[in-house]
Amino acid sequence: MAARSMASSTITFGLVAVPVQIYPATRASAGLSFHLLHAKDGVRLRQQLVCPKDGEVVARTEAVKGFEHAKDSFVALTDAELKALDQKASSGIEVAEFVPSSAITPLYVERSYYLGPGKGGERAFALLVAALQQEDLLAIAQYAARGKDYLVALRPYEGRLLMHQLYHADEVRPVEDVKAPEAEARPAELKLARELVARLTTERFAPERYADEVRKRIRALIDRKVEGGEIRTAPEGKAPAKVIDLMEALKASLAAGESRKDKQKEKQARPRGRRAAPLRKAG
Repeated sequence: MAARSMASSTITFGLVAVPVQIYPATRASAGLSFHLLHAKDGVRLRQQLVCPKDGEVVARTEAVKGFEHAKDSFVALTDAELKALDQKASSGIEVAEFVPSSAITPLYVERSYYLGPGKGGERAFALLVAALQQEDLLAIAQYAARGKDYLVALRPYEGRLLMHQLYHADEVRPVEDVKAPEAEARPAELKLARELVARLTTERFAPERYADEVRKRIRALIDRKVEGGEIRTAPEGKAPAKVIDLMEALKASLAAGESRKDKQKEKQARPRGRRAAPLRKAG
């Protein structure tokens, strides 16, 4: 099944423009997600915002974002204020520089997307892929979408491009925060370690060899419960009361009252018939 494009854009560098289509590279749906149910009746629970000060349930429309600049001290920001600061979406992935492919460590990669050629961009796309591959380079670019400014890297991959969304420098912790070992590897130990590594070395990484065993066991348990009829069907909720306009309700009540009065008057105005004489016994 052909992948569906999630957005279109244009890679630009110098006077070159390469139209591209952006596709998701991963599937979050491959994992298992759960809902919280009420153990007593199997009804799905709802989350509410509760003020811890007075216990009041707060509607989401009454909530604002707050930044804690000091302990228990917040600066409130409205959606309108944040919206005004959004990065204007651009139609381009603007390349700023090219760097060796080894220049970026996996540490900086947050998520990845596939890029394919856009309409009319087949030759330009193929040319860019070939140039990056032959020179062993990555393109560092900026891309604005959904009100945010993203730092990205473009890498040739299987005749297409991978677009890595990167963390910014202030989002990555310095490795110096982690203590390095003070001991050094001894030559004899290093020799044995290298021999062991050589035995386990393969030509390429094959991810299909590895599966999420816990997810498989959970999925099997769910399937067994379904086959055994252990399904909890949530009872139907009570139908919400029909909202009636007050004026309409008053008018309807008055009309019903007048109708009853008219029927009573009509009944009283009818002439009373004579009583039928009792039947006499014969003889």
